[in-house]
Amino acid sequence: MMGDETLKVIGIGDNVVDNYIDIRTMFPGGNALNFSVYASMLGCDSAYLGVFGSDDSAKHVQQTLTNIGVDTSHSRCVDGPNGQAILKIQDGERIFISSNEGGISKSVSMEFIFDDLDYLQSFSIVHTSAYSYMDDYLGKIKPLNPMISYDFSDDFDSEHALSLCQYIDFGFFSCSEWTEETVKELLEEVVNRGCIMAVATRGPKEVILFDGRSWFRQAPLAVTPTDTLGAGDAFITGFLTSYLKGKTNASVPQDSLIEKALEEAASFASEICRVQGAFGHGLLY
Repeated sequence: MMGDETLKVIGIGDNVVDNYIDIRTMFPGGNALNFSVYASMLGCDSAYLGVFGSDDSAKHVQQTLTNIGVDTSHSRCVDGPNGQAILKIQDGERIFISSNEGGISKSVSMEFIFDDLDYLQSFSIVHTSAYSYMDDYLGKIKPLNPMISYDFSDDFDSEHALSLCQYIDFGFFSCSEWTEETVKELLEEVVNRGCIMAVATRGPKEVILFDGRSWFRQAPLAVTPTDTLGAGDAFITGFLTSYLKGKTNASVPQDSLIEKALEEAASFASEICRVQGAFGHGLLY
């Protein structure tokens, strides 16, 4: 058993296989699932809650999570195709070709996550994403114990995103095409609407974070990538786990916690860029 001091976290929502057509290999992935795996890699007591299909892709994802030690005991298996994205790697950069938009999971209600409230209450944070079909359930999670983190990715509608911020503690946005001015306007509005912190990753440019009082920046670490897939999720996970572990020490100033968490997030993201797939575990097909 892990000690009480171990951070207990859960990713709720999407899981996929990332199908690399150029090398005929599928890797487990998905925003919520990546968070669960990365948190486990960073020493957390980690769980994943979502919907698996019934095909070979689903079996590979489930077996991988079992091998890593991520708890999937409350997930559902449903007859149908697992989530799948088709992509290739060119010069270390991922290039998405197509997706089945979550497969069978998009037609399954996520209401079942509330079947065991004691289980949900046992986590410090829930992480979910724009591809997790979880937007309708955020208001029901909000009164519970865990804090809520949400990855809006890069194709978000600003008005819809802002409407969700009343339910979210940590909002993450991919804004590589945005000007710095528009990024800062967005992050200010996100905090005004209810988030404790708003974070924008900007590709090769500095990450910008706003906590309602101060602005923070973090440059990505220079690395020759093997595969950039998962780098954003790794940054989010590295930040959240460092920050929440730091919060247990009341004597550390908030600004120091944030600066340390940003540094550790950038470091972990750079490590993940050297791994094929989101976190390896490829299966030839």
